[in-house]
Formats: sequence, C-alpha cells, structure tokens
Amino acid sequence: MQVILLEKVGKLGDLGDVVKVKQGYARNFLIPSKLARRATETAIQEFADRRADLEKAAAAKLAAAQALGAQMAGKTVRIAQKAGVDGRLFGSVTNADIAEALTQAGMAVAKAQVRLPTGPLKTVGEHPVSVAAHTDVVVEVTVQVVAQAD
Repeated sequence: MQVILLEKVGKLGDLGDVVKVKQGYARNFLIPSKLARRATETAIQEFADRRADLEKAAAAKLAAAQALGAQMAGKTVRIAQKAGVDGRLFGSVTNADIAEALTQAGMAVAKAQVRLPTGPLKTVGEHPVSVAAHTDVVVEVTVQVVAQAD
C-alpha cells in the first residue's frame, strides 16, 4: 500500500515521502496515529497545499523535543522499590515507572518514549536508560534504583 507520510517516521521516511508499506501496518498503525495517509491523487494534492503548515508544525515539535532533551540530559532519577538482601527487586522498574518519576521531576515524558533495551530493571543500582523525546532526539538518563526503607 502506498502512503504519504505526514510526520517523520523512524526507519521509514521523512515528512512528505511516499512510501510503500504493508497494508496492516498502514491501516492499524500509521493511518490511525495520523502519521500517514493513503497516497491517492487528491491526498497528494492536498498535502502539497498544506506542506508549509505541516513542516512548521514538525519544526515546532522538534524544537520542543530538543528543549526537553536539553533539560533531561545527564539527569539522575531515583526510584525506590522493595528489594531483597542480595540486591534483587521484588518486582521490577518498568518504563511506566521511569516515565512517572521523570514527570514528577518536571519533565513531561510518556512511557512509550522510555527505551529499555534489556527489559525492565530488576536489580538495585544505577542503570543508563535512553529517552526518545523525538525520533531525532534521544537522551541518556541515569535511573538510580534503591531499596525501599520499610
């Protein structure tokens, strides 16, 4: 299926690119998320008419993400969880927990923006975590997991 991208999509293309993707990916993710639109003649013409507005909105999103990235760069977030004597947690610290801690620290982050490549954190200590505020803005944040005092 041919779609025209309304925003930059990682590993797919930039704003305005006409790309061929699988039907399910387009119908179930790209189109409902308003990241793309079917590439018909009328859609391409409408996009050409609105291109300046979409580029301005994309530039504003990127600037906001860069500001958030500058605010988060090098920060350390402390999360307390119940842990055993050997340093393993009774449970885990997930991306939702990290996003909530960052939001409480004054940085609005969604849980989908927190990247945990090795899965949830299951031990006490400091762990580097990447936060993708935008496809072009990825920042490293240190998560300090400590044993919760009862």
